[in-house]
Amino acid sequence: MLECMTVKKGMKCPFMTVKGCKFNGGTCHPIVEQCEGCAHVMETESGKYCRICPDPAAKWRLGKCNFATHVKNGNGKNGNGKRINPLKASKRKAKGK
Repeated sequence: MLECMTVKKGMKCPFMTVKGCKFNGGTCHPIVEQCEGCAHVMETESGKYCRICPDPAAKWRLGKCNFATHVKNGNGKNGNGKRINPLKASKRKAKGK
């Protein structure tokens, strides 16, 4: 991997080649509003960018970004905060309760 020569100068980038950045548009895209507060956001002189994803808007199109450190994941819990046993839940669903 070569170091980025566009917006994330000095960071290793899988899209960087000897001829330049081969990512869509030739450079990484700035973060979107949903990314504010994430630990992966880095600020450069040209703006704020994600350290991991070159196109943050694409990660948020179908829901929550899987790299987001500032968004809590509610999987495995019901409305009152208790953990649900998935085996018991599937059996209840099969019985129709």
